[in-house]
Amino acid sequence: MYEVLDKTAAQVILAIESGDSIRSVAQHLQTPYETVRQSVNRLEDAGYIHYDDGLFVTDDDVRDTAREFVAASAGVSPPSIEEGYVLPQFGDWPFAFTRIDAVYVWTQGGYQVGRGPEDYPLFIAVCEQDVDAWEAFFESFDLPTAFDRQPRDEFTGPLQIVLEPRSSLTIEHVEGHPVIPRAETIEYMREHYAQFQSALAMLDRMYEDLNLGVTYRETERAQP
Repeated sequence: MYEVLDKTAAQVILAIESGDSIRSVAQHLQTPYETVRQSVNRLEDAGYIHYDDGLFVTDDDVRDTAREFVAASAGVSPPSIEEGYVLPQFGDWPFAFTRIDAVYVWTQGGYQVGRGPEDYPLFIAVCEQDVDAWEAFFESFDLPTAFDRQPRDEFTGPLQIVLEPRSSLTIEHVEGHPVIPRAETIEYMREHYAQFQSALAMLDRMYEDLNLGVTYRETERAQP
């Protein structure tokens, strides 16, 4: 398998949900369509995936090998912030971006606050029964996990994973990203109004069915 398994190919295998199109896989990975198409063609020729009115991984051993490859690659080159948004999709359990990341996803990357390239927590809602599995998953990529944001000097690298255990999850999707519902995100933003006033106004412009009645002056806009 290793003759065709580069980083992109391994990620393609892990991102495929049975029946996916190439376009949906590209969206999940936030990777250009043509790059994914070429990887799919090589993997299909090698027999590791097949197409039958959608993409399918041949068997679980292929997926396990791909996950080991990506984890090993992370040991050599730690995941970037961009890759941090993709990695959870390689797990076997449901999740949704929440808190600041829910705002980031619903504004389609238009609003960023309280983070920087040297200190970047990712906020992920997971099912309570899956917490141990998620902790082990992220540990395989050398990414620290906690239930609250940790001080920057307590870990190496910019990324940390903040898990939010829940008894149940309601998941929506925006541009391939699983995220908590928009209404719940807006409620969170209203609870932290000073921080997210401009983001609320942004959502009001982006989604025609909203009528939030929020305005702000550009000079008052929160800075990343």
